[in-house]
Amino acid sequence: MKDIRLLEEFKKIYPEKFASEESIFSHIHAGDRIFIGTGCGEPQYLVAALVNYVKSHPKAFFDAELIHVWTLGVAPYTDEKLQENFRLDSFFVGDSTRNSVNRGGADYTPVFLSSVPDLFRSELIPVDVALIQTSLPDKHGYLSLGISVDVVESAVEMADLVVAQVNMNMPRTHGDGFINIKDINYILPHDEPLLEYSVKAPNDIVQRIGQYVASIIEDSSTIQVGYGLIPDAVVPNMVEKKDLGVHTELLSDGIVDLMKKGVVTNKKKTHNPGKTVASFCMGSVDTYDFLDENPAVEFKRIDYTNHPLIISRHRLMTAINSAMEMDLTGQATAESLGGTFYSGIGGQADFMRGAVLAPGGKTILALPSTALNESVSRIVPVLQEGAGVTMNRGDVRYVVTEYGIAYLHGKNIRERAMDLISIAHPKFRPWLMESARKRAIIYKDQVFIPGEKGIYPEELETYRTTSKGLNLLLRPAKITDESLLKDFFYDLSEDSLYKRFFSARKDMPHKRLQDFVAVDYSRKMEILATIVEKEKETIIGLGQYELNSDMHSAEVALVVKDQFQGRGVGKEILYYLIYLARRQGLLGFTGEVLVANRSMVRLFEKMGFDTDKRSEEGVYEMRMWFGQRGEKSIRSGI
Repeated sequence: MKDIRLLEEFKKIYPEKFASEESIFSHIHAGDRIFIGTGCGEPQYLVAALVNYVKSHPKAFFDAELIHVWTLGVAPYTDEKLQENFRLDSFFVGDSTRNSVNRGGADYTPVFLSSVPDLFRSELIPVDVALIQTSLPDKHGYLSLGISVDVVESAVEMADLVVAQVNMNMPRTHGDGFINIKDINYILPHDEPLLEYSVKAPNDIVQRIGQYVASIIEDSSTIQVGYGLIPDAVVPNMVEKKDLGVHTELLSDGIVDLMKKGVVTNKKKTHNPGKTVASFCMGSVDTYDFLDENPAVEFKRIDYTNHPLIISRHRLMTAINSAMEMDLTGQATAESLGGTFYSGIGGQADFMRGAVLAPGGKTILALPSTALNESVSRIVPVLQEGAGVTMNRGDVRYVVTEYGIAYLHGKNIRERAMDLISIAHPKFRPWLMESARKRAIIYKDQVFIPGEKGIYPEELETYRTTSKGLNLLLRPAKITDESLLKDFFYDLSEDSLYKRFFSARKDMPHKRLQDFVAVDYSRKMEILATIVEKEKETIIGLGQYELNSDMHSAEVALVVKDQFQGRGVGKEILYYLIYLARRQGLLGFTGEVLVANRSMVRLFEKMGFDTDKRSEEGVYEMRMWFGQRGEKSIRSGI
């Protein structure tokens, strides 16, 4: 229980710790390195008091270096009028310091946040003074760092002078953030609202990204959610998940909301079960109230939360982060736009690497396809000159935009480029395709259908179970399917190939495969039957129709992998093709079937529609006319 009277009792025991501001700041010397608490835990009053002290004592000290991870405050110490007194060195660039860093008035140190405590301990970055914010003390004299443990605890450990702003609004949190009053040199009591952090309500684009990301996350996963609008928008889309766990650097309002709703239970965590583990929190007052004295949440040092080996102990560890720009080979920047420093490395790389080491772990990089009101593509041929590569090509697994999901792991540069182009904004795809051709990272003769006719109709994806109990994903073919289709065709027996193509030809080169993946969906439909296991998708059947010249019917064909024939796959594909054709207003199908291909002939005739066939030189010319007679059977199939 918070009790202001305890602070008065300790003031009697340690009167020397409750000195005046003038006396406290007189202990700071020229050239000292002064650490400031992180994010929403920043001691605002203490920082303002330090700046006011310098303004009233301009010669009190010079060339002090201010060190922090990130500030949400106004950063008054970056004022050019104080440049002789202060120089900021930040591990992360925020809105209030970005201009100072990029004009050369402040410094940015790129570093994995998990490495910062060791930099303090080894004194590669010495800490002389630590300005921190804490809760009220308990009866044992322990104060809590509350919502910002991260690197603050290690700064306190190494600092010669520790000054704490004691604020009754700071929650007492469990974990590594307790400091005894004996280890604090000076205490400055001052109550004020903690800084709050909120993101804009997600728009339709951000909401679609959130839905895609949520679709990748499995029940019982342990999640890490990074900083920014995109990762934050993912969280509300997880409300249908079960028994999620949390091991994260940043704790947000969204995660706390999932805890309140019983979505995050931490029951299935393989490390620290039953506990939400974080290093710092940026959120609202309601979240801070939830965290106060809550044993279900533990705040740990950042060299613990962000240590890749600690992260890797969690089964189904899923790291969700964002980026500002990604090139066609899969490397991304989250810290700079060209040579302009924008944010920082933070903990992304720590979690990206830890997650892929975890059993069943996943990494997800989510970003809108464009920036600046759709005038700039975030997926680019090459990163801008001077950009920092925050995630290299080996770190990235899933990439998500509002146009879909690309899985890059284990894929070559050509496959990566095609996957990323397919989830770029449609108006930039021709440019990306041409740039990729010029750089010879895709086939120079790669066919591409520009405009709406070539946009993948994701809404046509559907799941089916065959009469034999086989679970299928039926979906349209897309431009990234060339490798999957090549494997499919080369797995077919000579007999199946001959029945499908009426030819003894066995090869399926790139030029032929393009006919199946570069689809003008206004004239042609290609439906794949696939089996999805984890990240691996295997094609086991292919059906297609293409409009005839009369535009009222279409020629249909299908083929099923030999080991899956007789298990209802062809029936499900044909049912679905009929459904799509009728929805398009077509009157029927035509098709050529070998007389010897009795199973295909029977399949046509079993659909319940009027059919006729005419034999010529061992080939049936078959026609199927959609009408009322087949209405019941086709509905049962769909």
